[in-house]
Amino acid sequence: MTLTLTLSLALAAGLSIPVGALISSSVSLRSICLQHDLDSFVSYFGGGALLAAIALVLLPYGIEYVSVLSASFAFLMGGLVFWQLDSRLKRSGSTASQFIGMLLDFIPEALLLGAAAATGSDIVYLLALMIALQNMPEGFAAYHEMHDSGMSHGWLWLLFLVIPLTGPLAAWLGFFRLSTSNETLGVLMLFCSGGILYLIFDDIAPRAHLKHHDFPAIGAVSGFLLGLVGTMLIH
Repeated sequence: MTLTLTLSLALAAGLSIPVGALISSSVSLRSICLQHDLDSFVSYFGGGALLAAIALVLLPYGIEYVSVLSASFAFLMGGLVFWQLDSRLKRSGSTASQFIGMLLDFIPEALLLGAAAATGSDIVYLLALMIALQNMPEGFAAYHEMHDSGMSHGWLWLLFLVIPLTGPLAAWLGFFRLSTSNETLGVLMLFCSGGILYLIFDDIAPRAHLKHHDFPAIGAVSGFLLGLVGTMLIH
């Protein structure tokens, strides 16, 4: 598979992030979401998709190429580093857990996409599609979270338009640098897994919870199901 096609697939997968943000920024759509608790459902969905990324993509790849000691250290350090990062953000009044979790999911998956493309595997097309389907609800939830924290509309859109560009950069790195270094890529996957897991249980799930409303939590099941189906189709 050519590098140009690989970078195009990574960019296309990343562009679903601002698409999700665009839906979230629509006043009429946001009103409907709030009226039917869909914002909470989508937050849970994003959390479920992130959990699926850990359980079905990042961890299985990481533990295949890394020793028990290295895997444990990388996973724990991911949790500790993002505990400190999240603590600093909260002290500064920022709420960006969904945003950080989205990046921790998208970047390593784009790295994996690039590494897979370097081997010529046709799995790349389906992987790009699954990344795009995960990114859209995560983009929706991240925009909603950061907008409610008071971040200006202009800065939000600057961020959400720049994020997709990290996909081709990560895919390029995976294509040229990590396709022959499975151990390095595995350590990165495990580190990101620890960070994502911390963010899900510390902030994303508690923030999405609504008293006397149980159905939105089904969003987590739906998000994980998306990852499960995608993984089974890929393999």
